[in-house]
Amino acid sequence: MIETVSNKNIEEALPLIRKYQEFYKIQGIDDARNREFFSQFSESGNDGCLFLFRDEVGMPVGFATVYFTFVSSIPAKVGVMNDLYTLPTHRGKGIGKTLIDHCLQFALGKGAARLQWLTAQDNEQAQKLYDSLNAKKSSWHVYTYTA
Repeated sequence: MIETVSNKNIEEALPLIRKYQEFYKIQGIDDARNREFFSQFSESGNDGCLFLFRDEVGMPVGFATVYFTFVSSIPAKVGVMNDLYTLPTHRGKGIGKTLIDHCLQFALGKGAARLQWLTAQDNEQAQKLYDSLNAKKSSWHVYTYTA
């Protein structure tokens, strides 16, 4: 079951967000900062939304976020699935695909032309899921620049 994260259930999402950040070896993970950051998004807002997936007994086992930006090349608003995470014990059960489909429908419902995302080059398990979808793999390189 997928639900929107709000102030009512943000505390249940925070451990998953932490695990996601640990997976990507983020230094200085701060739950208070995560709470403040992710609390700004909602299903009714225009910036984005955080979704939580619960298993059959109601335990939170995955999440995804969608943010919005614009792409000049098409030119259009696009949804960016910035995060997708499922607990390792629940991978391979269709949760990731279900979350992706939900994020796509959410983005389209907000007027986005498409849903797009990035993943680490060594995240082969995620790439297997993405390659199984009717999704186009980009050849673009991603750069980050920090002052």
